Amino acid sequence: MRFWLPQATIDASEVDYLILALLLVSCAILALVFGLIWLYMIKYRAGSPIDRGSLPKKTWRLETAWTVATLVIFFGLFVWGANLYVRLFQPPPDVLKIYVIGKQWMWKIEHHGGQREINALHLPVGRPIQLVMTSEDVIHDFSVPAFRIKHDVLPGRYETLWFQADRPGTYRLFCTQLCGTGHASMIGEIVVMSDPDYQEWLEQNSGGETMAKQGSTLFMRYGCSGCHGGNGAGGRQSGSTVRAPALAGLYGSPVTLIDGTIVTADDRYIRDCILMPETQRVASYPPVMPSFSGQISEEDLLKIISYVKSLTPEAQP
Repeated sequence: MRFWLPQATIDASEVDYLILALLLVSCAILALVFGLIWLYMIKYRAGSPIDRGSLPKKTWRLETAWTVATLVIFFGLFVWGANLYVRLFQPPPDVLKIYVIGKQWMWKIEHHGGQREINALHLPVGRPIQLVMTSEDVIHDFSVPAFRIKHDVLPGRYETLWFQADRPGTYRLFCTQLCGTGHASMIGEIVVMSDPDYQEWLEQNSGGETMAKQGSTLFMRYGCSGCHGGNGAGGRQSGSTVRAPALAGLYGSPVTLIDGTIVTADDRYIRDCILMPETQRVASYPPVMPSFSGQISEEDLLKIISYVKSLTPEAQP
């Protein structure tokens, strides 16, 4: 049995140090409390000849001191853990996004270049990776022990996390949330490769069309171009009313909703606009956007979102 897992990401060692610190502090306090209990059990046991004398005068100094000391120690551990947690969900700007779909009982991976994998994920070493994850059915949990990452994958929403692998190799991927009778078989592997090997793998497994290109076809097929324009350049006029907003340059920009709320147009926002348009109604536009809930698969959603992300004002004719 291996009691120490390999540390394959830049944050793995810090996660281990944090857990070790929590374990040592907890063990020290446990040893102190139980040590004092055993000491007084033995020292003042029935029949002990020790002189018990009169009860000493009660003082709060000792109790206050050890209570404050443990509070400071655990609060320091809390700040350390909270800081690490926040950093794990704030990816750097040059992050490489990879899409993960959980399904009973497999992991489906989508790369921007159109490469697809089942129960495997190839990625380059030394480059920050962000996973955008969702589920097609029930709650799953994406867990890679060597990376010290574990995150719920939920149906109906996108969950993200990022990491940077710093050691080439093959590592095990598990679902750690009971998701049905085939849960135990929902395993896979993460293959961390050098950058030249990764580029070679991308070329050998190219699907011919990128996710954005496939999303462009779906954009037309589902009728999105009817209101947003064939290339997302802008909505068409109905009398004096603009039916739909332009999508070019939308991704990452602030959007004002009908209730005055300002949100950022990220993956979650675009997904909700497609499936639940009434919850993300943009100010100054009529409520004509139909819901595609139950009509479009998670894979097609990811491709359409990828296409919308590729639409920039500079790219428009």
